[in-house]
Amino acid sequence: MKFRFLGTGGAFDTDYGNSAAMVSFKEKSILLDCGFTVYPALRQHQLTRTIEYILLTHLHNDHTGSLANVLLHCHFFNKNCRPIILYPDDDFRSELYEFLRLQLQKPEEYAEFLPLSEMPGITAVDTFGQHAENYQSYAYIFEDEGNRVVFSGDLGQPEALFAHIRSLPPRPTCIYHDITFNEQNTAHTYYKKLIPLVGDYNLYGYHCDPTQNPEDNPFPLVYHQPNMMITSDSLQKQLSL
Repeated sequence: MKFRFLGTGGAFDTDYGNSAAMVSFKEKSILLDCGFTVYPALRQHQLTRTIEYILLTHLHNDHTGSLANVLLHCHFFNKNCRPIILYPDDDFRSELYEFLRLQLQKPEEYAEFLPLSEMPGITAVDTFGQHAENYQSYAYIFEDEGNRVVFSGDLGQPEALFAHIRSLPPRPTCIYHDITFNEQNTAHTYYKKLIPLVGDYNLYGYHCDPTQNPEDNPFPLVYHQPNMMITSDSLQKQLSL
């Protein structure tokens, strides 16, 4: 299981790309979120052919803004490439289908839709209303061979997610959590709010502007971890192995 981020910025941090990752999980390739900077990043790194599955945390533009572009590219330029979109429940599938229908007319011609329950090892944590009022979002938990990775999505109220994590059987856990350095930004988790919640987890912050990182932030940022980022150099190194 490996996460490699295409971007780690927030909605307005375009210099750092929308937060999204390519996940290698049980020999499957999953694109996790697909904001408006993701399609150009996938093209830049020649990764469109590697997408087998797509998983979304919610439907805000910085998480879905180039989804239609990716599906169209796969349809017209990548032979035998028809991504499978995983959905956590039927209501979210309906919302996502309507979102795509406005752009593609017939989304089923460009992608398949599969319940997340058909993908063993990945579970959704319902975070409705914890990012934006009356708005649906999800965190995801990936488990494979004794390891656990948690991806928060966008989350202003992290307590319920950590309560859920603590209810699970103990195992090494890495958490990728969106953070903000502005206490007034209630749509994301203020970094100081995470300190008493973390416990025995490795937590990395993302969905932020790394230049605003305060000196007292105890959590490393994904942006500063070269092994977690997709860059031209990292891909060239991987191809040479």
